[in-house]
Amino acid sequence: MARKQRPKPKEEGGGEMWLLPYSDLLTLLLALFIVLFAISSADHSQAQQNVVVTFRRGFNSGGISFFNGSANGSQRIINVPSFIPNLSSGQGGQGYLQENSELTQAMQKMNQYIKANNLSGEVTTQLTPRGLLVHIRERALFATGSAALSNQSAEVCAIVANLLASVSENVIISGHTDNVPIHNANFNSNWELSTQRACNFLQAVLADNPHLNPARFRVEGCSQYDPLVPNTTPANRAKNRRVDVLIVRNYQDNNM
Repeated sequence: MARKQRPKPKEEGGGEMWLLPYSDLLTLLLALFIVLFAISSADHSQAQQNVVVTFRRGFNSGGISFFNGSANGSQRIINVPSFIPNLSSGQGGQGYLQENSELTQAMQKMNQYIKANNLSGEVTTQLTPRGLLVHIRERALFATGSAALSNQSAEVCAIVANLLASVSENVIISGHTDNVPIHNANFNSNWELSTQRACNFLQAVLADNPHLNPARFRVEGCSQYDPLVPNTTPANRAKNRRVDVLIVRNYQDNNM
């Protein structure tokens, strides 16, 4: 009598094995979304901090202040210097072009004054990326080692005052010396001499034209550390002893 063949046992749950990798995939995706969300939140907070740090580093010289609010209601003060140029280029360079034209005309007018008053050896002009720069040699203003303006300086002060009245930009007046140390009854160093010369020159310019706004001006003493030429000969040292008047641009060239 032939035996009946028993059917092979069925593998229970074989059709549900796909659920395991599927659930693992969902878990991994959930973890990925959580990580991405955390990174996004951290980046936003860090970006705000980076902006604050950038402003602090770039504008750490004092001046006007504004408040930066945070999520917890606290406030952080960011200082911005009040005497900085307006580097605006929102007009596609139009502001720069117009201002550059005005400064060029002012330079040409200044050069006419210089020529008419026979001051070509004492006063020179230069249009630079920072603005219109006027170099005035020591002998046109001061005796060597002194910060007292000489009688002949009145002519130069009047010319510079007229120039500055024709423009609206801010102005930096800086004093410069050569590298020969000074130590006398009035000055212990070239720092003091250069600073006092710049101050005295500014006071004379403002006295010549009372309509000039003093808030436009800043004074610097540079001592021997910004020479025009190397201090290697008496002629070069004479060139480095000077007062510079910089009319600061409000606009920068977009291509700079």
